[in-house]
Amino acid sequence: MTIRSDVVGSLLRPAYLVDAREALDAGRLAAAEFKRVEDRAVDEAIRLQEAAGLDVVTDGELRRYAFFGHLIDALDGFDKFGGWAIPFRDEQGGELVFKRPVVVDTLRWRRSMCAEEFVYLRARATKPVKVTLISTQQAAAYYDPPKSAGAYPTRDAYLADVVDLTRREVAELVRLGCTYVQIDAPQYAALLDPALREGYRQRGSDPDRLIDACIEMDNAVIGEHPAVTFALHICRGNNRSMFYARGGYEPIARVFARSRFRRFLLEYDDERSGGFEPLRAVPEDREVVLGLVTTKKPRAESVDELTRRIEEAAKHVPLARLALSPQCGFASTLEGNRIGPEDQARKLRVVAETARAVWGAS
Repeated sequence: MTIRSDVVGSLLRPAYLVDAREALDAGRLAAAEFKRVEDRAVDEAIRLQEAAGLDVVTDGELRRYAFFGHLIDALDGFDKFGGWAIPFRDEQGGELVFKRPVVVDTLRWRRSMCAEEFVYLRARATKPVKVTLISTQQAAAYYDPPKSAGAYPTRDAYLADVVDLTRREVAELVRLGCTYVQIDAPQYAALLDPALREGYRQRGSDPDRLIDACIEMDNAVIGEHPAVTFALHICRGNNRSMFYARGGYEPIARVFARSRFRRFLLEYDDERSGGFEPLRAVPEDREVVLGLVTTKKPRAESVDELTRRIEEAAKHVPLARLALSPQCGFASTLEGNRIGPEDQARKLRVVAETARAVWGAS
């Protein structure tokens, strides 16, 4: 089956799930009862996506406290909120600071990162499913020399362990029957944003060498699994409808040819994303999923509007190698973006409706 209507990953958490997680953390709710609440939320997420008519579904990342939560909660060695903060902004000048994890001890496998997510999803979905993992270079942000050097003398030593543990996770997912794995790599956005690239240079790092290092680590994680579709999702930050980077894909376009990903889910919902011209660098055997539907704002995109933009992109990549999705998840963190559940459902429907209008039934 060809996947024309895709979804990036996270969905808005229902209020009852947020309340239950808080009660669990406070010791007011037993683990077994919390799992029943999680299961209910995932069941609803599956029904939502299938009712919308999407070609593939996720579990909404509802078992995670953030899009990277699978890594932090599955491995011993992280201080969950002790890392350095990153600022997110919106067009009105609003800002929030998000506290990241930090590695403080040698990483140790506690449990599989995503097996529970995948096995539960596989058993209940009637559509093809996929699992999301964060990229190794995204995990690089969780290394802070003053706090991490006691565990790992260098960032590279820490990242080598992240690669090994993620490869182990991929192997387990493949064993369980997973055929679609998405790697979330928002760190590439810092390597395309002109201001952030200059910041790297001022700190003594060559952003182009960092791009090459990212590609090398991503390729190592993918390994040799020819029956599995590996996809790369690149966005410019997504936290309560705020972002942290802007710029077109030109500075990182070699990712399309040098990485082993077969599918690229790219953010194209507003002017921060630049034009479609860099897509000419995508090899003929790769697919591009156009993230044209914004998850940051409630505005309603139309089938006609999206069709016109797909036709514009098709000037650079043949229509047969294109697909459609939202630009990012709806809730990369527990709080979620500043839209409502009705907006989310409508946006998922328009993705599926537009895909059928452009490419026909899958």
